[in-house]
Amino acid sequence: MKIFNRYLLLGLFLISMVSFLSNCGGNDPEDLIGNWIKQSDFFGDARGDAVAFTIGNYAYVGTGYDGEDRRSDFFQYDAERNNWKQVADFGGKPRQGAVAFAAAGKGYVGTGWDGLKKYSDFWIYDPIDNTWDTLAAEFEGAERIEPRYAAVAFSIEDIGYIGTGFSGNALMDLWAYNPATNTWSPKTNYQSKVYDAVAFAINGKGYICTGWNNNTYSKDFFSYDPGTDSWTALRKIGNVSDESYDDGYTIIRKKGVAFVIDGKAYVATGDMGNQKNDVWEYTPSTDLWTTRTNFEGATRVDAVAFSTADGRGFVTTGLSSSTPFDDIWEFKPLDTYNEED
Repeated sequence: MKIFNRYLLLGLFLISMVSFLSNCGGNDPEDLIGNWIKQSDFFGDARGDAVAFTIGNYAYVGTGYDGEDRRSDFFQYDAERNNWKQVADFGGKPRQGAVAFAAAGKGYVGTGWDGLKKYSDFWIYDPIDNTWDTLAAEFEGAERIEPRYAAVAFSIEDIGYIGTGFSGNALMDLWAYNPATNTWSPKTNYQSKVYDAVAFAINGKGYICTGWNNNTYSKDFFSYDPGTDSWTALRKIGNVSDESYDDGYTIIRKKGVAFVIDGKAYVATGDMGNQKNDVWEYTPSTDLWTTRTNFEGATRVDAVAFSTADGRGFVTTGLSSSTPFDDIWEFKPLDTYNEED
């Protein structure tokens, strides 16, 4: 009888462990919320390490690396019509690893590298005139600002922010651009040196997480308040606490993407020793992450993501080894998974 009880307890323990591991690390689409829908392919040549910004319900995607050459071409995506068209080429040198943001109805693209040279110039795109022009107060005009690539950018209330990146070493500085005064100003540094991270903005605050430095994946996660020019440490994005909330966290990665839908952020794609397809949803009010349906496209790094003004989120382009992509996927966070979409 004692032997029977011992085996019974062992069996119950194993069943519990399987259930626990499944809940923590599993990502069976049938058990998760969210659905990916394939939309019209990117109009330009396949590429990775491009940039994207959004003005209203129009997204703009350009620059990048096609596996052989750096690019300067740019394309507009009309999300309502699910249609692409080519617009004026980027005004600067062809490049990859640049950053982009939108502010006051215009797009801004700068930094990056061409495989040899790192850049710190910034260019402004006017969607009305379909023209690019270099900023009168160029990013490289301040000698203390280093050329870089693999940085991050976000915008809050028509102010653009750029920070972190790689210039031969990982960086942690943060700079703000004000279109009204055409000036850059230094802000309080991000709290760790990192590159190939992601950034997003929700409800007047900026967020930076993931990335790579000191030969390891960053677990740090901070929010930035422009009103106080200060950073606040949030819960780390790896399993580092003694509590249960982070037992299944596999958010850490580099070369991923982030986008925002209805006040929540989503992190997807990227690399953590192998290319990832898991998707994580962040809720600022609870400072907690929840796993959602896996990205349904091929695994990739150096994709771009964007959100439109009417609350839609998309992931497009990217690289897998030397293979570039030109597909685009829309994420519906409240829909039931449908493998036929």
